[in-house]
Amino acid sequence: MESFFSRSTSIVSKLSFLVLCIVFLISSSSFTSTEAYDALDPEGNITMKWDVMSWTPDGYVAVVTMFNFQKYRHIQSPGWTLGWKWAKKEVIWSMVGAQTTEQGDCSKYKGNIPHCCKKDPTVVDLLPGTPYNQQIANCCKGGVMNSWVQDPATAASSFQISVGAAGTTNKTVRVPRNFTLMGPGPGYTCGPAKIVRPTKFVTTDTRRTTQAMMTWNITCTYSQFLAQRTPTCCVSLSSFYNETIVGCPTCACGCQNNKTESGACLDPDTPHLASVVSPPTKKGTVLPPLVQCTRHMCPIRVHWHVKQNYKEYWRVKITITNFNYRLNYTQWNLVAQHPNLDNITQIFSFNYKSLTPYAGLNDTAMLWGVKFYNDFLSEAGPLGNVQSEILFRKDQSTFTFEKGWAFPRRIYFNGDNCVMPPPDSYPFLPNGGFRPQFSFFAAVLLPVLIFFFFSA
Repeated sequence: MESFFSRSTSIVSKLSFLVLCIVFLISSSSFTSTEAYDALDPEGNITMKWDVMSWTPDGYVAVVTMFNFQKYRHIQSPGWTLGWKWAKKEVIWSMVGAQTTEQGDCSKYKGNIPHCCKKDPTVVDLLPGTPYNQQIANCCKGGVMNSWVQDPATAASSFQISVGAAGTTNKTVRVPRNFTLMGPGPGYTCGPAKIVRPTKFVTTDTRRTTQAMMTWNITCTYSQFLAQRTPTCCVSLSSFYNETIVGCPTCACGCQNNKTESGACLDPDTPHLASVVSPPTKKGTVLPPLVQCTRHMCPIRVHWHVKQNYKEYWRVKITITNFNYRLNYTQWNLVAQHPNLDNITQIFSFNYKSLTPYAGLNDTAMLWGVKFYNDFLSEAGPLGNVQSEILFRKDQSTFTFEKGWAFPRRIYFNGDNCVMPPPDSYPFLPNGGFRPQFSFFAAVLLPVLIFFFFSA
């Protein structure tokens, strides 16, 4: 009897082990990996360069320049906000091209009052139309910086700052600490300031070179997880060869609820819609998205439609729809991954740039609107969409409409990764669609586990 129970216990243990292994194999074939950095722009960042240009009786005058070295992520209105903490008891006597949001307590000063006396100042860019005597180069754009690929001429922002109660030599100056960058919301993490070789400047006639007294750099990197835990866009799919329209996944960017905070949405037939959409607010405040009530609840939907098939070419139509009642997207951009993007023949009404994050890999493209034509994506409503078509040349060795090959692998909008439909829902050819299958690893290991179980 004891032997019988021992044998039964052994069989149950082995059966449990086998079930767990099968569950693991199935789950391992369906899970997707997460990335700790942006694989399409691995070196993208915003670098701040702080150049001490001259010494003053109690400090220095510096020019601070921010360079947006991100390929496709830009800073849109209401613009960047920069903060730091002084190492000693520094004050800001004056600024050109920017200003602090608060002056702080300057009561101990008589006569000349500093621009800011706060230990942790917060700086914002000046607005367009600022008088010329308050401007320097690359300033006064309301804090807006375009991405490096989209428009490198407007991918920098500068201001001049006069610092007092600071050191007056390279050995006595202390670099600020705890830099923060909002662009315009959270998402950027800044490293410590690092003293580097002084920047050199060449005159316009290229006959003379000068250099800063001292230079330090600060590097800030972006994380979509820090910026917003919920996604901001989703992708829907359709094709000419199948009547199925695959919508965005349900609750891709959140679910509807009756609260006024996250998850709030508006029916487009709501009476007095304009008064609900635009409540009185302080200028420059970043309002949370107020989206049209949809199944996916995303501010932005990107629709990829496989439109036509020719002998040597095939055509795709892309439509971007804005469901956000509170935001117009200026200088928007879209990044797509697809193996046929290295054979783009023609693109209509969008600008195009091939992105090659790694040598020999050309499956990523950046698209954005034509200036003064469709670079402005209006808020939710009849005009809240832009669209274009792309003509691809077929590579006969790889081209197919089977198993969802014609659809993108990944879509980004304004630098944020969009939620894709599950692969097994893609529109398939009538004579043979995509069906989920075990991985090769699972197919090989499963018989081994069964053999182990029955042979024991």
